[in-house]
Amino acid sequence: MKIGVLALQGDFREHIQAVKMAGHAGLTVRRPEELAEIDALIIPGGESTTIALLAQSFGLLQPIRERIAAGMPVYGSCAGMILLADRILDGTEDQATFGGIDMTVRRNAFGRQVDSFESNLDFNNSPLRAVFIRAPWVEHLGKAVEVLSEIQGSDGARHPVAVRQGSLFATSFHPELTGDLRVHRYFFDQVCVGAIK
Repeated sequence: MKIGVLALQGDFREHIQAVKMAGHAGLTVRRPEELAEIDALIIPGGESTTIALLAQSFGLLQPIRERIAAGMPVYGSCAGMILLADRILDGTEDQATFGGIDMTVRRNAFGRQVDSFESNLDFNNSPLRAVFIRAPWVEHLGKAVEVLSEIQGSDGARHPVAVRQGSLFATSFHPELTGDLRVHRYFFDQVCVGAIK
């Protein structure tokens, strides 16, 4: 498969490396014509407002929305989760998203950069070590959204940190930083298969 990684800002290089290690073609996406060439897209961690503004500047915001609406598989990690959410809490007043997942996400829910941490999770019924950096969490989900992993937040409640809705998949953590390819392989082998004709 040709897996594009949105390469406007953030840790896109690590995702490209993970794509290649999993045996797929990893391509950077910065222009609409590059978006048109790929089978699936990864939206990396970074700063969600900056990525959205750059996507607008590079003429990618609406084309990505259209590809999502047409069923292109997309995986968003951390900032990518925020950008796939239909609704955001603690965002800027005019913050844009690509949308597609019927969820409300709280930005920086676990705190600032200094509050970053690692935790053991149950991801899709398998133990996984996860890295959280200024991570969001999911506060509300639509009925069509499947929870693949959750964690207890500082508010004492359990919050989803990995979700899927059809061909869209998102995590609030950074699997590209651990060398463990199981999250990426889940995207390639479970989400993309069947969605890519």
